[in-house]
Amino acid sequence: MVHRSEVQQILDTAYEQAGEAVQRRFALLLRPPAPRLEAQALRVAIAVVLRGDDVLLVCRRGDGELRWQFPAGMVKPGGDPASVAVQETHGETGVHCTVRERLGERVHPATGVLATYYLADHLAGEAANLDPLENVDVAFVPRAALTRFIPQDQIFPPVLTALEATV
Repeated sequence: MVHRSEVQQILDTAYEQAGEAVQRRFALLLRPPAPRLEAQALRVAIAVVLRGDDVLLVCRRGDGELRWQFPAGMVKPGGDPASVAVQETHGETGVHCTVRERLGERVHPATGVLATYYLADHLAGEAANLDPLENVDVAFVPRAALTRFIPQDQIFPPVLTALEATV
């Protein structure tokens, strides 16, 4: 609330003339300003899961098109992207993995979301489509055949570099 200047002057004078105990009590009544909420970009965490010479892919439904891509999941505000990558991979495919390293981040050219990529190692589990509403298929494909599923110009360059370095 904003008072008229005359009323504010009267209140300021009364506060200044009040004793220390009254000023402390008044200070306790003041509410701290509400935290300013900042808009956050939509974020996804993407797992590039390796099993020997194979890499894990999911075939997503969307916009009337089927697209092969690496398993991914939305990161809620305050969430840990690496944990989301591992959890979503397991939830969608049944594959347990562990993050080896963070490969980088970009605004995804097709979706416009902030995407964080992780290189991950297969620990256990066979690839299965556990999310048929979102995915049509799940498969481990040979790394050498990756660009038959995802055009090379659509793959984040640090992913390509990491896949070449781990052969």
